Amino acid sequence: MLARQRQAAILERVRSTGGVRVTELAAEFGVSDMTIRRDLDTLHEQGLLAKVHGGATIAGPSSTDEPGFRAKSVRQSAEKAAIATRAAQLVQPGAAIALSAGTTTAELARRLVDVPGLTVVTNSLPVAEILHVGGRPDQTVVLTGGLRTPSDALVGPLAVSAIASLHLDLLFLGVHGISGRAGFTTPNLMEADTDRALVAAADRLVVLADHTKWGTVGISSIVGLDAANVLITDDRLPPEARRVLDEKVDELMIVRSAGRATEEAE
Repeated sequence: MLARQRQAAILERVRSTGGVRVTELAAEFGVSDMTIRRDLDTLHEQGLLAKVHGGATIAGPSSTDEPGFRAKSVRQSAEKAAIATRAAQLVQPGAAIALSAGTTTAELARRLVDVPGLTVVTNSLPVAEILHVGGRPDQTVVLTGGLRTPSDALVGPLAVSAIASLHLDLLFLGVHGISGRAGFTTPNLMEADTDRALVAAADRLVVLADHTKWGTVGISSIVGLDAANVLITDDRLPPEARRVLDEKVDELMIVRSAGRATEEAE
């Protein structure tokens, strides 16, 4: 297959699925990872897709764009892993917690499968599946009902109603964007309602967000920055963002990602 044909096929895949991984494309086309990366470079330079860590996604997000779970899962994977590892340290055995939808909260779920006596409420299909398949028999997983979004969240009146009567120790909230003006935001209006219900049900709010979320504004605000008891992010957060968040958030936790350490070693 010629490079131009391969690039056209890659672009079609990105448009149909929302995101692609380098390793999967290399195996599918029978070429090296480096060849696929060159293809992605070419398409990125043409403005046809956006390169992310380990793959590529659709270019040009707006306040209402909502990439699918698969597309988001290839973005900042090292940062998300580091954030999730730190977040897991906040969870005590026997706690009642909530995990909102999102790829970072899914990473957290993978680190909670061995915590005894845990009760987890979630509106995320991937989070529920991770804990159902790999979790302990003494864990309880409560999956809300609702309408399914492109990011595999369950939202809307059914989800809000299911959450309204609950009382939880901690909420781990994944967000689409963070802004000093708009606070924590999402591109889905019904997901904002559902996330606010989760916030209201929890004693403490822990927001999980990598550095790329800063300056991104979804169409709907969930809560203001000062609602967060803890914000866990990575060390690529810009200095200006650190200053604003230090003033607004009760506790700002900044973690070092494995990807960052590798780059600096090189």
